[in-house]
Amino acid sequence: MNMASKGITFIESPDKLDPVLNVGSILHILCLQGSLSFLFFNTHYNTAKFDYVILPDASLVSQITASSDFKGIIMLLDQKFVSSIAIRSNYGIIGHLSLLQNPVMRLDEHDFKNCRTDLLRLKEKTYKHDHLFYTEMLSSLLCAHILDLYDIHAKSRKISALSERKAVILKKFIDLLYAGSFINHRNLSFYAQKLFISEHYLSEICKEISCKPASYWIDLFTVKEIVRYLCQKHLTLSQIAEKLNFSSLSYFCRYFRAKTGLSPNAYRSSIYLL
Repeated sequence: MNMASKGITFIESPDKLDPVLNVGSILHILCLQGSLSFLFFNTHYNTAKFDYVILPDASLVSQITASSDFKGIIMLLDQKFVSSIAIRSNYGIIGHLSLLQNPVMRLDEHDFKNCRTDLLRLKEKTYKHDHLFYTEMLSSLLCAHILDLYDIHAKSRKISALSERKAVILKKFIDLLYAGSFINHRNLSFYAQKLFISEHYLSEICKEISCKPASYWIDLFTVKEIVRYLCQKHLTLSQIAEKLNFSSLSYFCRYFRAKTGLSPNAYRSSIYLL
């Protein structure tokens, strides 16, 4: 049974996840038992007990496979609901970029128990529809849990604080990519102009937080979109190249091979061998 309450939905089984319906949702999975594997941004992940998975956009995950003994707590969060929570920290964008690179956090026993307690309490409170301060209660509980996750993530990666100005620039940059700007613009100058900063400064901010330049993130979103189309068998390579505004099929193939080490056809074949 699903419990959808003010932007928070708990799902009992991973096979109930629907990428189409989950566009714009943040997916949290705490593995309690067994194993779970999935594909995210062209990378396969295998998780087990003590792993906490956070996927910034649930629609980007595919090939979810759970072992027969898998047990976990699965929570979907509406982006707008999360944004409405007044968290006085700009760590969110730092964690967001890190999770796009690796969405799995390995918890120690202490943090695992705390996260399990947080999630179970949130799940329990979604039933309390007669609570006079229902929305505020859920917001506060979720806020506390998010701050716990920030603390765990920051301590494990020893990430320093980020100025408000840099955090705003990074968020706007990633928002442009989520909006699909990479389809028509894969040159760094476009994003720098949009953000009213230099190309060098944009890359320096990205490298400060993710150890990757801005061009890495443009390519990451582009390759993700190419792979999404490659999974659609009815589309030819020429059609995919056209959809992503590559000047020619040969350039499209060279680009994809340079970023993944495989030709589009080889990659497409590997998908259906999995």
